Amino acid sequence: MPKIDRPDAEWRHLVTPEEYRVTREKGTERAFTGRYWDCHEDGTYRCVCCGAPLFASKAKFDSGCGWPSFTAPTDETLIDEHTDRSFGMVRTEVTCSQCGAHLGHVFPDGPRPSGLRYCINSASLKLEKSG
Repeated sequence: MPKIDRPDAEWRHLVTPEEYRVTREKGTERAFTGRYWDCHEDGTYRCVCCGAPLFASKAKFDSGCGWPSFTAPTDETLIDEHTDRSFGMVRTEVTCSQCGAHLGHVFPDGPRPSGLRYCINSASLKLEKSG
């Protein structure tokens, strides 16, 4: 997939104000408020900005944190990791490698086999339902 680089004004027209705040300004939606935190439908969770297939519903689990959580991305090359030192913490931010959209963070407290919890904002995702 080729990298997607768009002017800021174009991103603002392609996504909702909340999606823009989360994906382009590194925002975070409030816990238990996003459209996918309690979604149990089968499908592929795609980047809301560029459509990259980021997470499969089969990798989704209920972590109790209030955000959609996944054990692994569909393809590790579609996710970039960055050190995030905001708010007096050190965390690992995850972004879409295709368009740079902020997705959320990854933590080392997930279930086996990966032991990872990709804690992702619903506003950064669009579910493409199976079937």
